[in-house]
Amino acid sequence: MDYYSKISKSYNELHGEEQIKKLKIIKKEANLKGKILDLGSGTGLAKKFFKNIVCVDPAKKMLNKGDVHAKAEKLPFKDKTFDSILCVTAIHHFDLRKAIPEIKRVSKNNCRYAISILKKAKNFNKIRKILHNNFKLKEIEEEKDLILISE
Repeated sequence: MDYYSKISKSYNELHGEEQIKKLKIIKKEANLKGKILDLGSGTGLAKKFFKNIVCVDPAKKMLNKGDVHAKAEKLPFKDKTFDSILCVTAIHHFDLRKAIPEIKRVSKNNCRYAISILKKAKNFNKIRKILHNNFKLKEIEEEKDLILISE
């Protein structure tokens, strides 16, 4: 995560526009509601689109005051805390063997999911398969990412 710590001050300038484009699609299509967990939140751009959101990122310098410094593989929340889980262009950084059980653990029954996978990620097909094997998701094509949302 050193890369993200190094670019934290210029992250929105470098990647903000493309992330906002994805968040607009997710806002329109995913029906995220209730208490939302944003995994790999970066600078917290999703706060502009969703209320009642908890931003989590392992790169401390990316976080704003009140956000949570943690990894998806070890979430500091009680079981069944969140109504919706959001993850935009970050899942390729996770150890999915540890992150998927944690995501499920903190998800309430009937949790809504919106997860985008970077199409250029070297393990794109593996991530896609793992997500489909663990959650009921439909796909939305986006220029740089494949967006998976709850059916």
